[in-house]
Amino acid sequence: VTSEKDIISKEKGEGKAEGASEAVLYKIDVPANRYDLLCLEGLVRGLQVFKERINLPRYEKIIPAEGEGQKLIITAETVKIRPHAVAAVLRNITFTKERYDSFIDLQEKLHQNICRLVRALVAIGTHDLDTIPGPFTFTAKAPSEIKFKPLNQSQEYTASQIMDLYRTDSHLRHYLHLIENKPRYPVIFDSNGVVLSMPPIINGDHSKISLKTRNVFIECTGTDMTKAKIVLDIIVAMFSEYCEKQFTVEAVEVIYPNGKTHIYPELAYRKEKVKPELINKKLGISETPSSLAKLLTRMCLSSHITGNGNSIEIEIPPTRADVIHACDIVEDAAIAYGYNNIQMVIPKTYTIANQLPLNKLTELLRMDLAAAGFTEALTFALCSTEDIADKLGMDISATNAVHIANPKTAEFQVARTTLLPGLLKTIAANRKMPLPLKLFEISDIVVKDLTKGKRSSHLLACSVLPLDVLQQLLDQPKPILGRNIDFSLAFFTGSAFFPGRCAEIFARGQSVGKLGVLHPDVITKFELTMPCSALEINIEPFV
Repeated sequence: VTSEKDIISKEKGEGKAEGASEAVLYKIDVPANRYDLLCLEGLVRGLQVFKERINLPRYEKIIPAEGEGQKLIITAETVKIRPHAVAAVLRNITFTKERYDSFIDLQEKLHQNICRLVRALVAIGTHDLDTIPGPFTFTAKAPSEIKFKPLNQSQEYTASQIMDLYRTDSHLRHYLHLIENKPRYPVIFDSNGVVLSMPPIINGDHSKISLKTRNVFIECTGTDMTKAKIVLDIIVAMFSEYCEKQFTVEAVEVIYPNGKTHIYPELAYRKEKVKPELINKKLGISETPSSLAKLLTRMCLSSHITGNGNSIEIEIPPTRADVIHACDIVEDAAIAYGYNNIQMVIPKTYTIANQLPLNKLTELLRMDLAAAGFTEALTFALCSTEDIADKLGMDISATNAVHIANPKTAEFQVARTTLLPGLLKTIAANRKMPLPLKLFEISDIVVKDLTKGKRSSHLLACSVLPLDVLQQLLDQPKPILGRNIDFSLAFFTGSAFFPGRCAEIFARGQSVGKLGVLHPDVITKFELTMPCSALEINIEPFV
């Protein structure tokens, strides 16, 4: 609970808050996956159902008679750009200033949430249906062939001019990269050739909605069909309350390039069964099946007992796309029951937590190296085969690397066998920073042995400094690693290091690391221009 005055006072000081409203404001944290609570309509409806003041409404899809409904035709040109589109109509809706603002606000919140910040997955367009005759066509054209008056503009522009117009716009410039390098831009137009929108950038001014709008045509285009259907269901479910026939939505027929058709919105209900024992066990409570069914119904999940009372059947409405698994139903039961009402009990198992010796050692090393003037870096545990082999002058078969079976990108093909590539990439990304650059990382590497993958913890220090500076660093960890430990250096030849300027590090009679000046070829392949030295030690033998 806060007020406008309190908010300004905290952010800008009491002086700036003079004259601000002291009216009570409620700030509510909404989970990111509860799309039905992103507008006031859904929030109030959810609270009313939770307080058992109203029953959960049932959303109905109305399919118009043959030849009377709207159609959206998708052409083959959209396949490689923005292949999916769904649509619906809110018929005989009544807007007020508050309802209209909430309608626009919900679209923005969905764009920032499920649609992703840059509308990469889904873009929403809403239009005054009385200003545009169907059927509508979703296609892709060359930028020079698209010309219309963008929303709230006074003249027509070609698509290329629109991109230039919004290149400096604080809001729309973030979406331009989605299509600006494409040979064709996606566009929706009516049967007269009037442009409704150029998704995901901007709607046309001709079909913009207003307080007088009575029939709203809603289209969602995107690259993710599942999310497009969810977004459409949420919008129509939230605002069908204001239609003349409440909670009804007029369906639109979508015709695909292959000739197949589908009716949207789906507004699909589905049923799940959960055993009361599962809910009680997971939450540590002992409620009756009827009580649990009542709790779930209050969470907008209509529930009732089936069979001999040993199962609860839950109907999941189209507004609850967040309910995917039984664990989601258990979570809703916990929310309705109240986390604070769950009794705390002493665990049946008795354990004493303690830090792993290896982790304790790494923490001490971090503090010591930071005190020596080094900056810690944290790099990816996965990398490309090129990073650990070609760039270091090695063959991939000699690295004993653990390969990812189905890598999604060339940057993450294998688990790293050394920390060196990650730090060299970090130095390359910060090469404009003033010298000297002194970086270190303490993390795990993964290598194969004869039976399984083996993980070991390494310390790597890398710097744009002379080698003797890193050699002096060998004396730094001694008080932590052990006062009786003496490091010795032996001649070593490695493809990643400059010949004659590298050594192998021994301690306690075993090889624990390498030290040296990096080979010029390695420095060049990592896009560096200054000589670099590196020190890598396996710290596990010192635990």
